[in-house]
Formats: sequence, structure tokens, C-alpha cells
Amino acid sequence: MRAALLHACGAPPEVGERAVPVPAADEILVRVTAASITPLDLLCASGTSYFGAPATPYVPGVQGVGTRDDGTAVWFPTSAGMRPGDGSLAEYAAVRAADTVELPDDVDHRLIAALGLSAVAAQMALTWRGELQSGEHVLVLGAGGVVGQAAVQLALLAGAGRVTAAARSRAARQRAAQAGAAEVVPLKDGDDVAQLAARLRSATDGPVDLVLDPLFGVPAAAALRTLRPGGRLVNLGSAAGETAPLDSATLRAGSLRILGYTNNELTPAQRSAALTLIAAHAAAGRLTADHETVRLSDVTTAWPRTDRRMVVIP
Repeated sequence: MRAALLHACGAPPEVGERAVPVPAADEILVRVTAASITPLDLLCASGTSYFGAPATPYVPGVQGVGTRDDGTAVWFPTSAGMRPGDGSLAEYAAVRAADTVELPDDVDHRLIAALGLSAVAAQMALTWRGELQSGEHVLVLGAGGVVGQAAVQLALLAGAGRVTAAARSRAARQRAAQAGAAEVVPLKDGDDVAQLAARLRSATDGPVDLVLDPLFGVPAAAALRTLRPGGRLVNLGSAAGETAPLDSATLRAGSLRILGYTNNELTPAQRSAALTLIAAHAAAGRLTADHETVRLSDVTTAWPRTDRRMVVIP
């Protein structure tokens, strides 16, 4: 079969031939119809992740969509790059049967591949970790990425009263606005905490109940200053920095909560339930994400693209 093969950490994969995988006793063979290139794929393939450098060559792709031998459409995860074994960027993948999630017949496989675990993170960070309640005001940082786009839409679907967004580039701010944000604040190079906090407060129309933060750094510190007393910030990434200039006075004065989130903490049942909800929203046209589709033969040039989610089809 054709597959994307990563021969050296830090280099993009190249298309080559790989034997069709033989499923283990607890696995099934899935014919892949769509697979996305995610930040986790890039991190694992760099050889610098906390999982350690993967053995090469291997097929990257930590998630995908495809069909079982009976024609049923499923979403599936893999551990490619984190543990030995191949992933989803190939014509076929062997995956644990228990990890697959059946999809609606009429859902766009490419859209589910684009949303996937990013939308799961948005959903569960908002509701399970962030305890979002109907009518609450939400601020989504980094709202132009797939996590952010999904978070804006899922917060509104969960009953948020108002969602404000923040994003860096003009294209990212447009994506956030299209997702349904009431107002989108620009994130600028050189912002200090006070400057950004003032812009965020002027856009939020009152105190915020919950911040969804995939950025950390200065944006997280500024967003804390928009929270009401007892408000929550859920962090699920560090795109703006591994450390943040938090001040004790802001935390103490508002009795604020800073919470961490990772998909790795979810049980298979939680992940499956979140994916099922996401697929239902997507099939009904209530949830989308900006993405670009490329052929497997073009994976080498698509690999380093970080301006939008890249979805690969065989």
C-alpha cells in the first residue's frame, strides 16, 4: 500500500510503499478515507517530544477516519510517534477495535478528520474540566486554530451566553468571527499583560466566567484579569510560551482557578462520547473547521503547513 513514511526525525515524510498491516487479535483493519496532520504529529516526528524520539521509518498520523470491512465509517486514534507502530497517513491502518467510534452515514470524513481530537479537547476542556454553565461568558484564546474554532462553536452549542475570541493573524481572526465569536481581539507582538488585558476587557462586555487557553504566556496572564471572582481558566497548550507572567494579586483578589487539561486523561468512554457528539454536530452543519484537503502524494509539501489544518486523503 502507499503510505507516508518518516525516515528521519525533523524531516518531512515521503510517500512510499508499506506492507498492508496485519491486525492483532484486538485490532481491525480500516481503509483510511481521511487523516489530518496535527501539531502532535509534528511534535512526535521532530524527535523532541516527551515521548522520546520514535523509531524510524514509521507512518505518522495520530488519528484518522475510514471504513471497516462491513462499510461502517469510523473515527480512530493511533499511538504513532508515541509508541512503536504505524499511524493513519496510509491507505490502511490496523487499529484497536475498542478505540474506534462509529460515525453518521452522511458525515464528511474530511471534516471529522480536521476536527478530531482538537474538537474533543475543546469540548472536554469547556464542559468537563471548565464546568461551563448555560449563560456564562467565555473567552477563547488562540481562536483561529482548530481547537479555538471548535471551542467558540461548542461553547455556544453548550449554552454560553457570549463568546469573545482572541487571535493573532487577520486570517485567524476571520476564522474566529465565522465560528460565531461576538467580538475578536487581535493578539499583537510586543503586547504586555496590562495592554492586552485592557483590550480584552473592553471587548468582553463585562467579566468573563471561563477562559479557554491553548496559548499560555502573556495572553493567559492578561485573560486572568478579565475573569469574575471565582472564574476559571483552563489551559491546554503553550503556543505563546511555556511560562506565563502571572501575578499573585490577581489570583488572590479574584479567588481564581487555573486548571490544566489533556486529552490523555480521558477514558475511552469519555473520548468516544465526545467524538459522537462532535460528529453529530458536524453532520447537522452545526460544527465546522477551516481545513485544506491534499492527496497523500502531496504529503511532503503539506507536512510543514501550519497556517491551517491539512487533511490528507489517499
